[in-house]
Amino acid sequence: MEFNEKLQELRKARSLTQEELAEALFVSRTAISKWESGRGYPNLDSLKEISRFFSVSIDELICTEEIISAAEDEKKECVDKYISLICNMLDIFLGLLLFLPVFGNGADHPASVSIYAITGLSAWIKDLFFALIGVTVLNGICGVVISRFDQPLWNRHRIVTGMVLSIAGAAVFILTRQPYAGMICLTLLVLKGLLLVRRKGIF
Repeated sequence: MEFNEKLQELRKARSLTQEELAEALFVSRTAISKWESGRGYPNLDSLKEISRFFSVSIDELICTEEIISAAEDEKKECVDKYISLICNMLDIFLGLLLFLPVFGNGADHPASVSIYAITGLSAWIKDLFFALIGVTVLNGICGVVISRFDQPLWNRHRIVTGMVLSIAGAAVFILTRQPYAGMICLTLLVLKGLLLVRRKGIF
């Protein structure tokens, strides 16, 4: 009998709903549903909780191959969380553009200045810079907060949004002849791209 079938059998023997079992094990109902449908395995800590709760050994719950698969799933999940966190931190890092003197101030003022000191560019361009940086930083902060919850789909949305914002930022800064700001955006974009390629390689 597979682990998912054993878990269902144990839960029904106690006349528990998925929600009640989730509360007892301190996990989400989605996690119980995933385990019982065979779409994944609990991590090792959750396996110990299940074993303790139902008073059965881990060996009775899961075979050696399933334990190895569960450990691999846990490793992948852990790496995925770290990569998501780093991508979100890179978005927040873009906030440094608000303070670094990396912006050109027009042809008449060749020295680089901070975004607050720009006087040689149109006001709407300056506002666009603020908006792009602000939204990207906000996306990163939201991503860090969301990473605390067990919602991989939300994490993926934040990463995709961050990539789109990085591409938009790099394009805007390059098109408005802000090479230093553009290079910073491109560097962050490349770093995120490498991390996502690495994640795909793991998965």
